[in-house]
Amino acid sequence: MDEKKQFCTGPVYPTAFGRRSFIQVGLLGGMGLSLPDLFRINAKAGEVRMPGSAIGKRQEGPAKSVIQIILPGGLAHQESWDPKPEAPIEYRGPLGVVKTKIPGVVFSENLSHTAQIADKITVVRSITGHIPDHAQATYQMFTGYLPTPAIQHPSLGAVLSQEFGPRNNLPAYVGVPNVPAAGGTGYLSSKFGAFELGADPGQKNFQVRDITLPKGITDDRFERRRTAREALEDHFRTLESSPAELDAMSEFYQQAYKLISSPAARKAFSLDGEPDAMTKLYGEYKSPRGGKVLSIGRQLMLARRLVEAGVRLVTVMYNGTDGWDNHLRIKEAVDNGMPAFDHAFAGLIADLDQRGLLNSTLVMVTSEFGRTPKLNENAGRDHWARVYSQVLAGGGIARGQIYGASNATASEPDTDPVTVENYLATVYHQLGINAEDRLLAPGGRPIDIVRDGKVVEGLIG
Repeated sequence: MDEKKQFCTGPVYPTAFGRRSFIQVGLLGGMGLSLPDLFRINAKAGEVRMPGSAIGKRQEGPAKSVIQIILPGGLAHQESWDPKPEAPIEYRGPLGVVKTKIPGVVFSENLSHTAQIADKITVVRSITGHIPDHAQATYQMFTGYLPTPAIQHPSLGAVLSQEFGPRNNLPAYVGVPNVPAAGGTGYLSSKFGAFELGADPGQKNFQVRDITLPKGITDDRFERRRTAREALEDHFRTLESSPAELDAMSEFYQQAYKLISSPAARKAFSLDGEPDAMTKLYGEYKSPRGGKVLSIGRQLMLARRLVEAGVRLVTVMYNGTDGWDNHLRIKEAVDNGMPAFDHAFAGLIADLDQRGLLNSTLVMVTSEFGRTPKLNENAGRDHWARVYSQVLAGGGIARGQIYGASNATASEPDTDPVTVENYLATVYHQLGINAEDRLLAPGGRPIDIVRDGKVVEGLIG
């Protein structure tokens, strides 16, 4: 059969920051280092937050950290979390099922490892949306708002960074290896943006560039340069007519220096010392085409290290081998990309649980929408937002639960529909943030953190 021409160009996710998001230690010279976007802020730009919500004042909820796993492109719920083995073949699709640890519940056959830890997670099978467009639905997934040309809303990571701030000299919000533009700061200050690794933990000799001292620069020499910079700044303060701007810049230089100079912070960004048992737990897979290593296992292992060290939110994006926008040959795409995710995700949940971190770490598995109930003539599925599945685990979320249901053909919610806004509001609630709290947008206009978001009490353990 000739494949019909597809009009979807697929998901395009420009990152929120470019190369200058990183601490450019390699440029550290007599006049100092180039600041990253993470720590850069216009001294004239005021912070936009309601009075009384200063960093450190809000009380944390059961979830102290978040690992946000994004499967971009629109993962088919039928070929993952919500198979329909009793439906006609054109709805059921080409894959079989596997029994889980939840009695009477099955997942798609490529989630066999996750089936064994199903008693530790909650699958929401009744997420419902209205946007079958990649960019717009991704924006809603990150912000809880529909896109509008009038304003850019902050993502979950940016809000969390603003409300609680950093811990242990580590960035509050980290992208592994990066985050989409929808994961940006919106109308909040750029200093609440993600620190993007810009490097793939799955590659040999992985190293986050620019947070280790370059060759020839010892800790002592680095400290001398820091002291020299401070002396220069003291001198310029006597000359400049606006010393406040220099003071503001100094704050971000200090944050950068702390990250570079802290051995504990540098260790958190490294996989050195992880035993072979961890590699086995998270899995190690190669693409069937070309033998490229699929990085999701090492990405999630690094995410665990980061939250263990104090990072508040880590976003991990995994595209599989063919992406998840499977208009063509969905069986091939899922067979190639899902086993690595399955092994890594199950390993992450087991690892967090064994370390006593699952109760304080909320893990999310999200995609911007699902796929059509029927297979198309190219053995794939097209965009579908009316019902799809997301996953939550840890952070005070109920364990071993299937929440809500789709109907017999996975085309509409059947019970307990959960909007994207309500899903996000529940995540915020577990972090200690009321989604109905307001932030101040430019011009002083108060805006809800999530529009019309209500906590889904049935998801909370």
